[in-house]
Amino acid sequence: MKTATFSDLRNHAKKYFDEVENGEIIQVYRHGKPIAIISPAGHKDLSRWKEAKPLTISGVSLSKALLSERNEE
Repeated sequence: MKTATFSDLRNHAKKYFDEVENGEIIQVYRHGKPIAIISPAGHKDLSRWKEAKPLTISGVSLSKALLSERNEE
């Protein structure tokens, strides 16, 4: 995976999008922090978020706790 700063991507967009078109994945950074990943359309990693399992915490659900607090007031 290649990396690019936001400014460099903005200034050389054609070069980076040509690389993406050829199968390269580019991670974009702004102020040293990753902000985006540009990958070819149809890339298999794009659907990972659909496979993620919901976060669960044992105990009372947050929505039930909030509703009971509201009813007590």
